[in-house]
Amino acid sequence: MKKRLLAVLIGGGILACGSAFAKEGGDQYPNGAENWYAGAVPPPGNYFINYFGNWSGTLRDGNGNKVRPLGKDIKLNATFDALRFVQVTEQKLFGANYAWAAILPLVHLSIEAPPGDASKTGLGDATVTPLILSWHSPEMHYALGLDINLPTGDYDAKALPGKNIGANYYSLEPVFGVTYLGKNGWEVSGKFMYNWKTKNNDTNYQSGDEFHMDYLVGKHIGPWSVGVSGYYLKQLTDDKQNGVKVGTDGNKGQVFAIGPSLKYETNSHSHLILQWQHETEVENRFGGDKVWFKFIKPL
Repeated sequence: MKKRLLAVLIGGGILACGSAFAKEGGDQYPNGAENWYAGAVPPPGNYFINYFGNWSGTLRDGNGNKVRPLGKDIKLNATFDALRFVQVTEQKLFGANYAWAAILPLVHLSIEAPPGDASKTGLGDATVTPLILSWHSPEMHYALGLDINLPTGDYDAKALPGKNIGANYYSLEPVFGVTYLGKNGWEVSGKFMYNWKTKNNDTNYQSGDEFHMDYLVGKHIGPWSVGVSGYYLKQLTDDKQNGVKVGTDGNKGQVFAIGPSLKYETNSHSHLILQWQHETEVENRFGGDKVWFKFIKPL
């Protein structure tokens, strides 16, 4: 546990939007980001999406218990603002509309851990999505995509705790989204992802593969929508350092989050989304609460 904790504190980064550690670095995807219309890509056009919020939590071990060196909790806090551009084209491929996207996050990260506190502000790891394909029917909508997460965030293998924003590895993430929009106003949406990571060559640490998903069940009532949303993440393969499994459980992380989500659509078809997500069943990660505001605007 001491070696694992050292890897988290010294080598660990923060995700693009300040989530938690299931591995040496942080999640590069902001879990819970996509809920309403997760599988319903909008019509051809240009779109701007802004994700702004705060996440905070305490480090938990493989049994879900708090890690408390010197009798003190290890706490992480991140305020984030991620900017995303999406272009949906008229071009058809396999009967689907082709789209692409890019996201750039800004993060202020702080950590409270013995022997002291630390903080950092800067760019997080960027994500480019060169391929998004979307299909539509009256009530069902589907999307396939591929995210490529880039190690653009600030990183130093010798940095003090809380000084790394980037994860210092690339990752590939196939994406499948589906949305049911009933005539009665009910919506059920899910976004399913599988994440493969490259090795952090500065520490010779290989983080394990993960399955994760965002979900929502909600009701549209005029311009307002109210629902329950969240995310689930399960690490499927072991973390390894120098080719050797980390700890007795491979440092495999997991988390389940749930909370209320409120959406309002303006007359110009911009969407304002406010949500809170509480994390439970946390293992080998920081676990806590995420509160954020999402703004979607057609350009």
